[in-house]
Amino acid sequence: MVFVTFKGAGVDQRIAQFVTAESCEQFALNVQDREPEAASEARRRAVELRAAAHGATTAAERESLEAVYAYEAARSVGRNRRFRASRTWQMIRERGILPAVENVVARPRDSAGYRALVEAGMLDKAFEAVVLRHPEAFSTDAVERSKKRMAGGHPDSDGEAR
Repeated sequence: MVFVTFKGAGVDQRIAQFVTAESCEQFALNVQDREPEAASEARRRAVELRAAAHGATTAAERESLEAVYAYEAARSVGRNRRFRASRTWQMIRERGILPAVENVVARPRDSAGYRALVEAGMLDKAFEAVVLRHPEAFSTDAVERSKKRMAGGHPDSDGEAR
């Protein structure tokens, strides 16, 4: 499955008119078999709408929320029910969105979310991509780990690429 970028030229006008994530997801279900690219575009739009409704105050927060919703969307495709990133949401409630992202990125191994987004073709929505777009909002260690992971070198527990 490949997700396409929603923003930019060539946006499907059917999708651009949707104002709720639910309408985007229903559209994706309806067209998945005959228009897989439109379905992917609709799922990406749903992710953006969910994050926008969450109340983020900065671009880094909004994009971090998009990453969580993108992970849920990627894991939900092909299931009969919606996947919920329960442990991630719990960490966000306890620590806040940016500290939660910092915690996930600081882990020595790739997170399940990172792997799911790579497989879904949505690497631009991964926490690591958010950290690299907004390095001022995160620690130097988080930025360095994100650079290594996104470059294909997966940091191990010593912080060295393997």
